[in-house]
Amino acid sequence: MGLGGSAHASASDRAARTGPGPPVRREQRRISQLELALRADSSARHISFIETGRARPSEDMVLRLAEQLDVPVRERNALLVVAGYAPRYAQTPLDDPAMASLRESIDRLLTAYEPYPALVVDGTYGVVAANRGIALLLEGVPEKLLAPPVNAMRLTLHPEGLAPRIVNLPEWRADLLAQMDRQIALVRSPELRALYEEVAAYPVPARAGGADRAAGTDGTGPERAAAFALPMLLEHGGRVLSFVSSIATFNTPMDVTVAELAIETFLPADRETAAYLHAHVPS
Repeated sequence: MGLGGSAHASASDRAARTGPGPPVRREQRRISQLELALRADSSARHISFIETGRARPSEDMVLRLAEQLDVPVRERNALLVVAGYAPRYAQTPLDDPAMASLRESIDRLLTAYEPYPALVVDGTYGVVAANRGIALLLEGVPEKLLAPPVNAMRLTLHPEGLAPRIVNLPEWRADLLAQMDRQIALVRSPELRALYEEVAAYPVPARAGGADRAAGTDGTGPERAAAFALPMLLEHGGRVLSFVSSIATFNTPMDVTVAELAIETFLPADRETAAYLHAHVPS
């Protein structure tokens, strides 16, 4: 969720200027024209002609190149339009009746994960759904940050949001900003870029807890955190809870809305955090 330097800026700025078309993506993924040609059942000469504008790719070739370069679904539509073809993928609002079964499945998944926190966000980190584990962690956050539309990055990094409670805020903040920067390099999204600039400019608040907790001297600090992934260490109820997060997306999405949904789950990194959640999240 949030609630996961100059080189980053260079990549982002370049993508914003040129658009994430096949040449830019191929270079980002360090794939040669020959390798891409083999993957797409074409020739290096034809790929070169497409990239330099000397040849117009067929609709099928646009889709094959997009598949091999892992182009997001929204950008596949954009590439098709640039090549002179109609968009292939619909963008159905999540509240459309056609999405009812998807919404129900998401709700069941989030409920089943309780008491552990989980939420679903869209392509600009707007919170689509969240469970009671997330609600517990957000206790005390000002209403202005919880008023729709709720944004996970704002909730996490805003100085009046979760930021003052995150024990390892510098590391967690850097990881979230790097995640957003990589996403900006892949998609043309003015909204996402504006969000990045907003949250990156937030002042970094002094952490609410004392140095003893940061050092783990009370038995509830970072020393308990799992070493296999960067944890989020969050103060709640006088304790430091430790989480590692994972993000899941839908396989082979055929709709832009679905393609941009991400399910983020927070796994307790120690027994104490798990026990605390079981005791405090309503069943």
